[in-house]
Amino acid sequence: MTNERIEKFFQTKNKTNNLVKVGFKSRNPVEGIFIETPDYAELKSKNFWRIVTTQNVDQYKKTKDINLSRIFSGTEMTSLSNVQDVLDVRK
Repeated sequence: MTNERIEKFFQTKNKTNNLVKVGFKSRNPVEGIFIETPDYAELKSKNFWRIVTTQNVDQYKKTKDINLSRIFSGTEMTSLSNVQDVLDVRK
């Protein structure tokens, strides 16, 4: 995905810090939150994104420690969906 397409997702369907399911070309999907950090603009320009996975979300919300995040390449991403939307489809 391009960084424009990823950013459009956040403008139309979601905001950063909401739980998102991210599909990838060559790995299993990841659920987590995209976060905005001081390096957000630089990473976004290179199509890299900081994501805090679900197992670290509670701790991140308490501490705001960016070391709990991982950086993912947008070019490897194939899909983005709100976790609530995914749960609604499963019902």
